[in-house]
Amino acid sequence: MSIRIVFMGSPDFALPTLSILAKSHQVVGVITQPDRASGRGRELKSPPVKTLALDLNIPVMQPEKLRMPEPMEQLRAWAPELIVVAAFGQILKKDVLELPRYGCINVHASLLPRWRGAAPINAAILAGDEETGVTIMQMDAGLDTGDMLVTERLAIAPTDTTATLHERLAALGGRLMVE
Repeated sequence: MSIRIVFMGSPDFALPTLSILAKSHQVVGVITQPDRASGRGRELKSPPVKTLALDLNIPVMQPEKLRMPEPMEQLRAWAPELIVVAAFGQILKKDVLELPRYGCINVHASLLPRWRGAAPINAAILAGDEETGVTIMQMDAGLDTGDMLVTERLAIAPTDTTATLHERLAALGGRLMVE
C-alpha cells in the first residue's frame, strides 16, 4: 500500500530513510533546513536531504520556521497521510502533529528513552555505551516522548567513531522505517 508522505530531515543521517521511502511510497514533499553559509568562503551549502530530494524530483521546502503561515499552507496542500521525520532540527507543533491521518513518525538514533535530543550518537560514544540502536516512534508534543513503535539494538564496536556508528545507524533507521 502506497501512502502520501511528507519527509522532514536535513543531514546525511536522513538520506537512507528518504531513499527507501521514495522507492515504496509517494513522497509528495520534503521539508528541510534552509541552505546555510559553510566553510571559509562562507558559501551557501544545501542540506544533504535537499540534494537527494531534488535528484528524486520531489518538491522541497526550506522554511526558517515551519510554524509560519506560508510553510503551513504548503504542508496542508501536500495533504500527507503520514509525516516521517529523521533529524529535522525543528520541534513540530500540535497543528503539524495532528495534520496527517497516520500522524508523525520519527526515526531516532538511540534506544529511547536513553539519549533523547539532538546528539544521541555522540552521547552514546562519550558515555562508553556498549550498544545503541534506532527507535521508530509516534511523535507527540514532547521531545522524543511519543509511543515507541519498534526498536533495534546495535553493538558499538571498540573501533567505532561517531562517523562509523552514524553510518550504520542511518542505514538501520531507513530499514526499520519501511518495516
